Amino acid sequence: MPFRVRLVRVAQSSAAGKERTVQDFAGRVAVITGGASGVGFGQAQVFGDLGCKVAIVDVRQEALETAAETLRSRGITVHPVRLDIRDREAWERAADDIEDGLGAPASLLFNTAGVNGFGPLEKATYADFDWILGVNFGGMVNGIQTLLPRMLAHGAGGHIVSVASMAGFQGSPSAAIYAASKAAVINLMESYALTLPAQGIGVSLLCPASVRSDIAHTLDRRPAELASGSSFIADERFVELQRRLYAGGMDPVELAQHVRDAIVADRFWVLPFPETREGLRAHFDSILAAYDDCVTDPDAAAERARAFDEYRAQSARLRES
Repeated sequence: MPFRVRLVRVAQSSAAGKERTVQDFAGRVAVITGGASGVGFGQAQVFGDLGCKVAIVDVRQEALETAAETLRSRGITVHPVRLDIRDREAWERAADDIEDGLGAPASLLFNTAGVNGFGPLEKATYADFDWILGVNFGGMVNGIQTLLPRMLAHGAGGHIVSVASMAGFQGSPSAAIYAASKAAVINLMESYALTLPAQGIGVSLLCPASVRSDIAHTLDRRPAELASGSSFIADERFVELQRRLYAGGMDPVELAQHVRDAIVADRFWVLPFPETREGLRAHFDSILAAYDDCVTDPDAAAERARAFDEYRAQSARLRES
């Protein structure tokens, strides 16, 4: 069936461009959103230690300065950039600034910045949707749209890693907007994985579960213009509960090492949380089981599949002509 073919191709990652897989990180420019703390800061440490020149992007100036000082103390070349990743025009200025500051365009992009909020979906406001989707999905889109043309023009190959979440595989009773934003990240990155490797750009998708980060405090970073009318729970006891949960999560440096291994091996899926395997299996099994709830004409199904395969083949020929 058509969708089965698509999923197999993604799982195999970038076989078409395997000769261009990034193996040597020394001297490459890595742009990391959310790079001043948590998962992004772990990536800055790991890839900086591998010899990358690191541009850490964050909306918090003080956090940027602290992170940059720590990275420099390790001998890492770092360029801090204050940026609201929802701002497309500011992204273009940031890209120019990074190239001037580090001497080359980015060939590694880590779309890591993310925000979350918990609350009843039926009470969600437009501002809640605009903030979560604007950062988690829109910020990723802006980063790729800005830097990918420069990566391709530079001609040195590269790799794009986006951070989704295990929450992106199914709905959530209390973090529904976050889950929806991460589902969009998963789907779009699957599409990039079907198109970019042949052009020398590898693609990986990281889906964390619990990580040692400060995401429990992201409500503190909600912009003023979207702060009113929030449905998210800001009770200090709930925030402390979240903080304790994430304090026991995977260390961001360990997580970044898994990402490094995926880039070198040219793997799309990065799923280093075995404790989530059975829950995910049960979820997808329930989807597949739903096929058995419908009685349909197998001959008609085969004809639809044949028509779709013919359409896809002709579309591919048109794209190549």
